[in-house]
Formats: sequence, C-alpha cells, structure tokens
Amino acid sequence: MKIKKVGVVGCGQMGAGITRVVAEAGFETLVMDVNKKQLDRGVKRIEKSLSASVEKGDITADEKEDIRDRIHGITEYHHLTDTDLVIEAVTEDLDEKRDVFRDLHFHCEEQTIFASNTSSLTITELASGTDRIDRFLGLHFFNPVQSMPLVEVVQSLDTSKESRDAILAFVESIGKTPIVCKDRSGFVVNRLLVPYLLDAVRALENKLATVEDMDKAMKLGAGHPMGPFTLMDYIGLDVIYHVAEIMFEEYKEPRFAAPPLLKQMVNSGYLGKKSTVGFYDYTAEEPSVNNLNL
Repeated sequence: MKIKKVGVVGCGQMGAGITRVVAEAGFETLVMDVNKKQLDRGVKRIEKSLSASVEKGDITADEKEDIRDRIHGITEYHHLTDTDLVIEAVTEDLDEKRDVFRDLHFHCEEQTIFASNTSSLTITELASGTDRIDRFLGLHFFNPVQSMPLVEVVQSLDTSKESRDAILAFVESIGKTPIVCKDRSGFVVNRLLVPYLLDAVRALENKLATVEDMDKAMKLGAGHPMGPFTLMDYIGLDVIYHVAEIMFEEYKEPRFAAPPLLKQMVNSGYLGKKSTVGFYDYTAEEPSVNNLNL
C-alpha cells in the first residue's frame, strides 16, 4: 500500500499548511474546499508562505514553482476519486466532519485511506458513516504545520496494520516525526496540554500571579518556549475552549472543564492574536497585558 496522490479537504489555516508540506515532499496534492472564496484564500496563503521561504533562502524560485504545480485547488468531491489518501482538515465539529466523510465514502475508491486532522474527536465516531473503518485513522498535525515536526497517528480498534504502516511511512516521507496513539479524545499532546492551560486560567482567576509573571515562570523555570497565556493567545482561546468542552464531555473529569473566565473571554470576543486581543493586547507594535477586571 503506497501513497502517491493525496487529497486535503478544507483549505483553512491547517488545511493550507498540510497541503504545502505534502506538495513540498513531492506528492501530487488536491486541496478541496466547497467554499470557493475560502479555497482561494487558502491557496493565496500557501503562495505567500512559499514566497517567504524563497526570500529566506530555504527554497529556490524554481522549487517554489515545482511545489505550486503539484497543488490543485478543487471544489467538488469527485476529483478525489483516485487519491490514495484523503486528509480531512475542516472545523472541529463532529457533524461537519462526518458529513465530509460520508461524501468521501461515495466518491473515493475502495483502497483510499481516510484520515482526520481532528485534535480532540474520536476516530471511531468519525468513521461510523463510512465503510472503511479499517482504513481510517487520525493524522493530527500541529500549527504551524510547516515548522512543527510532530504528527500524532491515531489508530482505532479496527484500524488495520497495513493502513497504519502506510501512514507511518507517509508521515516520515513528508519530513515529520510520527507517534502512534490509541483512539482517546485529545490523544497525547492535548490530553497533557489542555489541563495545563486550563490550570493557568484557574490560577489567574485565583490571582496567584499576573499573566506576565506566570508566563515568565514557565519559560524561565520550566524551560517552555512560551508561557501558557502566550500559547493560548497563539492557538486561539475559542479553540482551547471548544477542545476542552469536547474532552470534558468524553471523560467527565474536572481537569478538562473550561474555567468561567475562559468562557467569558470567548463570549466577549477576546480570542487571542486572531482577534488582536486575548490575555495580551496586540493592537500596538509591542504586545501588552490585557487588563481584565478580575
């Protein structure tokens, strides 16, 4: 089982990043979004990323053109018929992802492996609407895809050894390091990371220390590249909240329950860097702490 042609469904931030990495590794890559405007935005994001790499000297102008030639934007599922692997990278919503896989089920050939870039939903739930639970895995990339070396390969109780081995070889061929984990909500990274981030919010609620000092503490005391509040702003507070809700629903453990402050900030539109304000204010050239009324 050798992967040669790859499809990516969803051309948002993650889908665009996955598309670039796969095409850069030499694979013919079809990136699909039913929303033409979203597709065009995603392709422009890829082109901007490639241009930046040329400016840095990471790739040549000719290599950029070769990569770009391997990327084909599409808006209809039937173009994915003869792909060897399709990676779903749409919004972290169970119903939306299931709808994608139901459509793929009707259009892709029997041998096509399906993979989801989900960060918190279980693979068994996602595979239930298809006929290929043995050829269905989690393939969880991290943001930013181009520079993050890890990919979590998630196997369900029914994933075949052949499918798993083919995916492991594929992940290594695109220059990433795979780890294999069981089908449990949050997998390895988020299972460990999300409670840590939520605890930081609880510590802020309890006025243990300031946002800045807690970030400094984890950078200088624990050797983390960035503190928890900076990291949450980078990921997106809405994403953290949504993932926490999914994991709490799965495990019913208090450590996965989103603190009230996180919910309030999301409801107030404080989403982090993408909304210009989160735990920090990014409206000026230098970020400053968002002085919340705590």
